[in-house]
Amino acid sequence: MHSYCISGLSVDSEVVLPGLIAVEAIRGRPDVTIRQSEVPPALQDAVAAGPTWEIVGDMFLLRIPGVARFLLRAGRDIAFELEDATARDEIAIFLTGTVFGILLHQREHVVLHASAVRVGGKAVLFCGPSGAGKSTIAAALGQRGYPLLNDDVCAVSVNGPGAPMVHPDGRQLKLWEHSIEKLDLAERRGERVRTCLEKFYVEPEQVFAEPLALGAVYALREARPPHAPGIESPNVVDAALLLRRNAYRPLLVSRMGQKANYFHAATTIANVAGIFHLTRPLDFAGMPEVVAWLERHWPELGLTENAA
Repeated sequence: MHSYCISGLSVDSEVVLPGLIAVEAIRGRPDVTIRQSEVPPALQDAVAAGPTWEIVGDMFLLRIPGVARFLLRAGRDIAFELEDATARDEIAIFLTGTVFGILLHQREHVVLHASAVRVGGKAVLFCGPSGAGKSTIAAALGQRGYPLLNDDVCAVSVNGPGAPMVHPDGRQLKLWEHSIEKLDLAERRGERVRTCLEKFYVEPEQVFAEPLALGAVYALREARPPHAPGIESPNVVDAALLLRRNAYRPLLVSRMGQKANYFHAATTIANVAGIFHLTRPLDFAGMPEVVAWLERHWPELGLTENAA
């Protein structure tokens, strides 16, 4: 078995999970186990279903056609069965992404499609759909000395009156070849994420793996009319919708009974930290300006001090 810490949870896995930091063998029962075993093609009496998934009680069945089937139970156990002679190492990206995101939903975490860095002792998140530039911004900020907390999937717990907490896991970045070239990160490039993709694991400049209070959430969007470049704060209602929209697999938020949880989280985050739009051009030439906007914004939030 291979042991990891993922989003604050101890995990024993029969599959090597590249991009994560391995930990010593876990004593006692881990929070989550990942094992290969038979997985049914369907669940009887499904109470909710989509084209590739079904829910019954505390069980969630996910099918990735031609790759594998995954059965998640009660936020604790993940079983997988390979399809069409798929190699084990081809499913790691699904386990650490979609599958673990669903498991975190089962555990009633707020799960955001986000990358995160450490800024002044707090976590700053960058949300957006695939291709929005979450990992690229995290990599650029890493070059400015801000340690990586998470890449792509970010778990947030909202308990009591204090600040929401972000649970890092020391993930490596996952970047397309073009981004690696533009950010001059070739020396840090590792294995391909999948053999069929020009996307690679990239070793961050620094990582931080302890839970941190949430400092700010930025939702990424492209600068095009009517949206002007810059940072702006939406009203509380729009902020709540923005957080829901940037949940990991947002359709599942309602289908798994998490809508009230996300509304409460959005209200708390908006009041305690802040939820913002970050609107910027989708080109690397503008990245230094985007980083400058952020570094001017963070003193206003009390995350950093003003430069002398």
